[in-house]
Amino acid sequence: MVNYKELGLVNTRDMFARAIKGGYAIPAFNFNNLEQLQAIIKASSELKSPVILQVSKGARNYANETLLRYMAEGAVEYAKELGCKHPEIVLHLDHGDSFELCKSCVDLGFSSVMIDGSSLPYEENIALTKKVVEYAHQFDVTVEGELGVLAGVEDEVSSDVCHYTKPEEVIDFTS
Repeated sequence: MVNYKELGLVNTRDMFARAIKGGYAIPAFNFNNLEQLQAIIKASSELKSPVILQVSKGARNYANETLLRYMAEGAVEYAKELGCKHPEIVLHLDHGDSFELCKSCVDLGFSSVMIDGSSLPYEENIALTKKVVEYAHQFDVTVEGELGVLAGVEDEVSSDVCHYTKPEEVIDFTS
């Protein structure tokens, strides 16, 4: 078990609070290799911008989970070399499709995970998301859930039907 703080990463809680208060957005980029990571860190450092490094399930398999941990730690150090005294970098699992995947990412030092149970029946999505939240919050890792389904494929989550998120479900989902 590696805590994201040991890698120099941050979670999204304070980052998003400052962005809302300041009226700005936080860029999030999916990356698959070292060259992409270098470009993201160089640009965010030059702009003194916080950044979310997103990794899909496929990218995690491609890059290797152990290497990703060290790449994230290296990204923080690289940002410091580029002049950022206190880099704000999040390592985020994008569209995780199981509790086991989200748990593994938390255990490897990710500071944020997304559990995408949107293809499940609503009540199963709630149960899965709650399970991930209960595990991740023990380690101060932020969690993003997914409601609604767009037809097509996104990060290995596929659906033939489309149904948009209902505002009343959001209130129920988050309570």
